[in-house]
Amino acid sequence: MKIHEYQAKELFREYGIPAPPQALAITPDEVQTAAERYGGTVAVKAQVHVGGRGKAGGIQVVKSPAEARAAGEKILGMEIKGITVKKVIVVESHAEILKEAYLGVILDRGEKGISFICSPEGGVDIEEVAERTPDKILKFTATSSEFPEEKARAHAGRLFDDEATAEPVLEIMRGLFHLFREKDCSLAEINPLVQNDRGEVMALDGKINFDDNALFRQPDIEALRDPDEEDPDEIEAKEAGLSFVSLDGDIGCMVNGAGLAMATMDIIQHYGGRPANFLDVGGSSSPEKVVKAFELLTRNPNVRSILINIFGGITRCDDIANGILESRRRIDLDIPIVIRLSGTNADKGLEMLKDASLITAETLAEAVQKAIALAKGEDA
Repeated sequence: MKIHEYQAKELFREYGIPAPPQALAITPDEVQTAAERYGGTVAVKAQVHVGGRGKAGGIQVVKSPAEARAAGEKILGMEIKGITVKKVIVVESHAEILKEAYLGVILDRGEKGISFICSPEGGVDIEEVAERTPDKILKFTATSSEFPEEKARAHAGRLFDDEATAEPVLEIMRGLFHLFREKDCSLAEINPLVQNDRGEVMALDGKINFDDNALFRQPDIEALRDPDEEDPDEIEAKEAGLSFVSLDGDIGCMVNGAGLAMATMDIIQHYGGRPANFLDVGGSSSPEKVVKAFELLTRNPNVRSILINIFGGITRCDDIANGILESRRRIDLDIPIVIRLSGTNADKGLEMLKDASLITAETLAEAVQKAIALAKGEDA
């Protein structure tokens, strides 16, 4: 789950991480009022769950309440990567920034711990820094539940190359670590972390993602969810017990198991196709879940063919077959469908589908190639 920048910085403050004063605004009048409160010189920043706000014109630094209002009028209602901006924050911006750095914390399965990623280059995507100047990426890992004091202290002074900032950076690292652990985060990022001419080190921007599977024990975090920023199909799928993510391809995918779903998408790409979605129907899939899956797939106007790849274990292939037949009775399925069933009750499932005029395949490679051909308007 993602939250907005303004929410991230409110959490930062709870954990002792300083951030400049800010106010949320949903109208140009509110933008102007906030700018007057902060003395006129402010940053007006779009609040959307995507990157690239600055390049899209969604962040503007202004020097008067009138300019702030004009910025609010321009930013509110604009679209950034397909998302309409419905709110902005007005951030006090009087201090001069001397240096920018990057500080992030991630769950690192490779290292079996919580890793800090730091860089003296901030304000740009960390991936760009890693590609362009990998020597400027600093990393250390906590492999226990305790804050790695010694490792953090060794890195704290290196972010701004200034020992005077070592203690405040160390405090921010400590706060970020405890926030990450206590709120079940999967990512907590400050970019940029800045040193200003007042001698302060603070979070100028913030991004936090949370583990969806832990939200049951984080009701305060769950309350921060913004449904306007989420794909309604993905919300509907979650309520139905499906895992669904929209993509930009033309081959609809229905698979059981996240690993198999990822592998299926990879093989589609390998043979030159483009998956339209990730869809995991999960274990013990009832016919109703299959019907809901078809509803989601056929709702996408870009889908030219549908690939069903089931490896039966807990999920029985005859349940999937029953769901396919039920879907044909309820939904106008005029999109070509390729089915590969293997595992528990696969023979029974295929027998059920024998008279349904559907395209089947014995192997995943064969199924994928047929689905790609059909998406192109060719014979399978």
